[in-house]
Amino acid sequence: MSDLFPPSEYHRRHSAIQARLQAAGLDAILLTQAADIFYVTGFLTRFWESPARPWFLVIPATGAPIAVIPEIGAHLMGKSVITDIRTWSAPRPEDDGISLLAETLSEVVPQGGKIGVAMGHETHLRMPLGDYSRLEGRLAPRAFVDATDVMHRTREVKSPLELEKLRQICAIADRAFARVGEIARAGTNLDVAFRAFQILLLEEGADWVSYVAGGAGQGGYGDVISPAAPKQLCNGDILMLDTGAVKDGYFCDFDRNFAIGTPSPEAARGHQILHDTIYAAMEVIAPNMRACDLHSVLCREITARGGAPCAGRLGHGLGVTLTEWPSLTPQDQTVLPAGMVLTLEPSVDLGQGRILVAEENIVITENGAGFLTNPAPRDIPIL
Repeated sequence: MSDLFPPSEYHRRHSAIQARLQAAGLDAILLTQAADIFYVTGFLTRFWESPARPWFLVIPATGAPIAVIPEIGAHLMGKSVITDIRTWSAPRPEDDGISLLAETLSEVVPQGGKIGVAMGHETHLRMPLGDYSRLEGRLAPRAFVDATDVMHRTREVKSPLELEKLRQICAIADRAFARVGEIARAGTNLDVAFRAFQILLLEEGADWVSYVAGGAGQGGYGDVISPAAPKQLCNGDILMLDTGAVKDGYFCDFDRNFAIGTPSPEAARGHQILHDTIYAAMEVIAPNMRACDLHSVLCREITARGGAPCAGRLGHGLGVTLTEWPSLTPQDQTVLPAGMVLTLEPSVDLGQGRILVAEENIVITENGAGFLTNPAPRDIPIL
């Protein structure tokens, strides 16, 4: 864990968070989500899959961060830049770290002070609600206030070291996608192809495969979130595979479409429309444009090429979670700064319940945007 990034990278993140805390008039922020705690410590473990234990990280407006965690995590956390590590024997339902956490927050937050907690969209409180209520009571008159923007705004701009991690995982998935011909063809069962694709990702260097989805159907597919069925791929099917694989705690999230035999004219043209739309969008992306404006660009370019854009978001942020803030929707007015990593995910409606979805991972730069993925070819690959 200690070699993911040098200590200076974590200290930079701590300083950025503390500057936002001070600007917002907050005395500390309490982090409970896996991604946030990993972001500020490098504490990388699959143990988060167990809901039996809560984990807490306190960052005061000044001073060093404090980990308040189950004792099972002390050794791993001790390899991080965090030096103040306080533990309890967990799980202990009658007092699962709440007394220890209350004591810690009381040390760094004065009476009448404010403690930030993420309360907004794309956040969750990873502790029992009853324990949170008890914590509020123990710490009164200190107040818990929404600090969603503190972590959103800090995490959204990727450092050069983060961008290198994202390039690595995108390259791993690129190599796996290049090998899909080894695992899928007419007669292959879709569920077999899904499992084999995960194996390819691991063989190419992914630490784990957090997400694989997709679809297959004649001339297109109906959705991109259904589990794979034991159904044979047939000539005329379009196969789509979409992955969120992980390397060193960072995700890729992009898909590729393949034709089983000769594609229908509608599917072939739909693939070209999506390809051309992404390249047209890359020409106009600039730092500080809004998420809603980028959504409009994607819809406009699909329509201009004779396609019908699907409803819903057409991309999102990406980093230490599969999807990060913001969403490319008509309503999201988030400003997109240089250094933000996004997915561009346009989709086209082919009619009769069939769609095609394309997805690439990009980074916004001072001069525009660049691909992190090796972009899909204009013509749909044939298996």
